[in-house]
Amino acid sequence: MQPAPTEAGGRPRRVLVAVHRLAGIGPLAGLIALCVLGTLLNRDFATVDNLLNVLTRTSFIGIIAVGMTFVIISGGIDLSVGSMAALIAGTMIWAMNALAGSLGGHGFAPLTIVALGIVLALALGGLFGLAHGLLITKGRIEPFIVTLGTLGIFRSVLTWLADGGALTLQNDLSDLYGPVYYASLFGVPVPVWVFAVVAAGGALILNRTAFGRHVQAIGSNEQVARYAAIRVDRVKCATYVLLGVCVGVATVLYVPRLGSATPTTGLLWELEAIAAVVVGGTALKGGEGRVSGTVVGAVLLSVIANILNLTSIISVYLNAAVQGVAIIAVAFLQRGRR
Repeated sequence: MQPAPTEAGGRPRRVLVAVHRLAGIGPLAGLIALCVLGTLLNRDFATVDNLLNVLTRTSFIGIIAVGMTFVIISGGIDLSVGSMAALIAGTMIWAMNALAGSLGGHGFAPLTIVALGIVLALALGGLFGLAHGLLITKGRIEPFIVTLGTLGIFRSVLTWLADGGALTLQNDLSDLYGPVYYASLFGVPVPVWVFAVVAAGGALILNRTAFGRHVQAIGSNEQVARYAAIRVDRVKCATYVLLGVCVGVATVLYVPRLGSATPTTGLLWELEAIAAVVVGGTALKGGEGRVSGTVVGAVLLSVIANILNLTSIISVYLNAAVQGVAIIAVAFLQRGRR
């Protein structure tokens, strides 16, 4: 009789599927547990204001992490996103100030200047991402090396542009631009709405489009993807362009928060973005991942930082250390996973 072998062979598959589903809900279970712990440690944690503050602070890294999810699933990495954000912010502020000085006296509307600054930020993000993609695919250089090099280049250029100090947006432009960060819609801050839209769009692209399937195929086995007539180089370039645009969006939301850019802007954002992706369940070796998991991972890391701020368990200065431990721990658990 044939059914017996089928049953015997099907049982391991069902076990693997069950284990995979459990792994998928692991980050969410961890987030829920952390929220319960935070509430027990400090009653202020569960207030609406604090939760909205956590989500707002998560938005910048979360938006970048959505783009980073595509890069890591495809088998790549980007270590330069923090420095890229800093240079985009500095260039954006410098350009808007210059336009206000040269065109402001000619009846050029400040709102138009702000709009041009936003377009410049998104364009720079896309161009930087394209440069990464071309160096990696056409130049045949490892992603780690390319983005490690541009990490230093981006921050050095910003330091030169700011003459070692800070680039500050003019007051009239800052007042006009401020609502992009500080305004709310139905009681929810604008950055949170943008993060939700970017995450939903990222999930739709990854799960419901041919491009998303190609990204996962390349991360699983690049050579097989080439045999399947997938345009590997083009897809890889597109993932880095997507990440660059996400960095641009995050920077657009971040600039009105302080109205300035310094050589320390975006410091360690790459660590936080990569941590959010891997904690959310995306395999570091590529080929598998979920945008929803990345969102949970980003919120989870922000909740950890918030709990450290509200309590005295360990110093808040060790937040980056906690994130580093999280990356190493998840990488250890992912050994042999594909």
